[in-house]
Amino acid sequence: MTNLKIGGVPEHFNYPWYITLKNKEYSKHNINLRWQDYPGGTGQMCKALRNGSVDIAIVLTEGIIKDIADGNPSKIVQTFVETPLIWGIHVGAKSKFKKIDDLENATIAISRFGSGSHLMAIVNAYNQGWDIAKLKFKVIKDLQGGIDALTNGEADYFMWEHFTTKPLVDNGTFRRIDDCPTPWPCFVIAVRNEVLENNFNEVKKVLDIINAETADFKEIENIDKTLAKRYEQQLEDIQKWLKITEWNAGKPITKNLIGRIQNKMVQFNVIEEKKNSGDFIKNMYI
Repeated sequence: MTNLKIGGVPEHFNYPWYITLKNKEYSKHNINLRWQDYPGGTGQMCKALRNGSVDIAIVLTEGIIKDIADGNPSKIVQTFVETPLIWGIHVGAKSKFKKIDDLENATIAISRFGSGSHLMAIVNAYNQGWDIAKLKFKVIKDLQGGIDALTNGEADYFMWEHFTTKPLVDNGTFRRIDDCPTPWPCFVIAVRNEVLENNFNEVKKVLDIINAETADFKEIENIDKTLAKRYEQQLEDIQKWLKITEWNAGKPITKNLIGRIQNKMVQFNVIEEKKNSGDFIKNMYI
């Protein structure tokens, strides 16, 4: 058996992985694939890829591009979710802030530097025409840290995936002021270079299995009810999310796409300079 460790956020986007693992799809091909949840998000997974505690990670596109540019010894092997991620911009229920303009000089809760919550706060600031150099951040590690920081006033606003945080809006923990979609496909699959060198065929098989699952994922009977129950969501919210979410069913990631994303990230001051797009990707479909 080939042992491979994989990780992702414990959110509805990754439920297809849960199904394939539950059905022991990988062990049929002599692959012992072990899943680990990373509630701290992309920053936590980038660190895990660097130190070898995970082999494959389902990460936010902007986070892994920035980290590979900064020396993470990994490659993007394909897009996982083709559609943008909708980031909700949240304040505490009792916050004095009412509209997006009120947040210009406010303190932003982020899970980690280099995480999606950090990078998308920069994208949002750019969209609003704010001075990015003046942004103030408070590191809170994960969603629970965000709840605590906004409730006790350590931070003023927090950006996290719209539907994951919807129950917190519904129960009055957060107020959502606005949304900010990513200007690119939101999730990619990244693999450590060492694993690609030693286990290329096994990684390819893992991708074949998950792509076959996501191709028909929306057609699974009562998938909306299953997801609503598992992730404690309103059924109508899950149905809305399913409508606007598309998975990649096995198309290779292109240098052109990486180049376009880098152009935007340079424009947003998220990365300093554009690098060779081929350095970020490994084509599994040769």
